[in-house]
Amino acid sequence: MEVHTVGIVGAGAVGRGIAMTCAVSGLQVRLYDVDSNVVETAMFQIGQRVASQARHARLMQDEMEGVLHRIRTLSRLDGMDEADIVIEAVPEDLETKRMVFSQLDRICPERTVFVTGTSGLSITELAQATLRPDRFIGMHFFHPVSTVGLVEIARGYETSYETFEVAVALCRRIDKTPIVVQDVPPFVVNRILVPMVNEAIFMLQEGLATAEDIDTAMRLGANHPIGPLALADKMGLDALLTITETLLRETGDPKYRPPRLLRQLVRSGKLGRKTGEGFYHYDED
Repeated sequence: MEVHTVGIVGAGAVGRGIAMTCAVSGLQVRLYDVDSNVVETAMFQIGQRVASQARHARLMQDEMEGVLHRIRTLSRLDGMDEADIVIEAVPEDLETKRMVFSQLDRICPERTVFVTGTSGLSITELAQATLRPDRFIGMHFFHPVSTVGLVEIARGYETSYETFEVAVALCRRIDKTPIVVQDVPPFVVNRILVPMVNEAIFMLQEGLATAEDIDTAMRLGANHPIGPLALADKMGLDALLTITETLLRETGDPKYRPPRLLRQLVRSGKLGRKTGEGFYHYDED
């Protein structure tokens, strides 16, 4: 099966990143979000990102216009019936995702492949919201999608090999490296990353070292390109809190317990780079 049109449900940071990446690769995109304001913001930010790439000669002017032309926003989920593959990028909530896939199952033709972007929920369980568990698969993208070259692919219990091949081919088409993981959330990256970031926050919370020294220790001592607290600010502290809460709920493993300091920052609206303050302060530019 060859993919020509990709549907994306959810126009937040990850959803719009997938939309832009697919459009840059020449694919037709259908973008939907239940909140029309989120879609409007997504298209504005995609436009800014594409214009930035054009200024830096990574895209020609006609290519830039082509990218934006290939992304069509939808006011209703019904428009997903044109998609060869639909990628769900909604908040990490089981019932929300199940509702989305149940609706899509009634709208889309049988040939359409369904993809969940989850990293914390069971692919097999989500697939049961549809009548096509054989055409259901997990593809975990990482923010920012345009620059992170990895996708974790997880097959559910009934996922067919053909569906797996479609997912791998899509990764290749959009210049991502796929790795295959078992249907055991939180897969590979978050299973390693989240406890490390949590531990860094606990150290800061307990006053064992400053944020700068914790990050310097990991950059120089472990040869990491970015420290864990700066990385958390880049991810978005609200997103990090959602991930930790989901992983704690799904696994029961205390290593995913969110630090008190993380909750306090999120409640205060200090979400990292996107709000100008998190573990660090950021200039508006």
